[in-house]
Amino acid sequence: MSVRTTATAAATVTATATALLALPPVAAGADRMDAKEAGRLLLTISGARNTWIRGVRLDCPAAGGHHPHAAEACADLERAGGRPDQLPVSPGQVCTREDDPVVATVDGAWHGATVSWRRTYPNLCLLETATGAIFHF
Repeated sequence: MSVRTTATAAATVTATATALLALPPVAAGADRMDAKEAGRLLLTISGARNTWIRGVRLDCPAAGGHHPHAAEACADLERAGGRPDQLPVSPGQVCTREDDPVVATVDGAWHGATVSWRRTYPNLCLLETATGAIFHF
């Protein structure tokens, strides 16, 4: 493993740990959601070979967390039953055939059910086209 690869991997791990540490502490029994809460999800996107990573927390329907388009993302997830792969593709969106893979993940809970979803897309444009506002952060 080269020095550059090691440094990149270390930076990725550091960024992920920093993002997770920014989340508020979880109290005992907090894995159960409030009856009014539809979902509490951690969304991440990472670049090819984990060269970069970013993530946000999304709380629905309160549109909480740090997602810049939380209300839209919550509405999209509600229509899809909490399953990102069940979202309708955005009409009219045109993407290039650029080969710059990204990996999207969703982990958390939706209406009391555990959600653990991961998918690789050929590029960021195709990810956003397929998932609407959910990964638009």
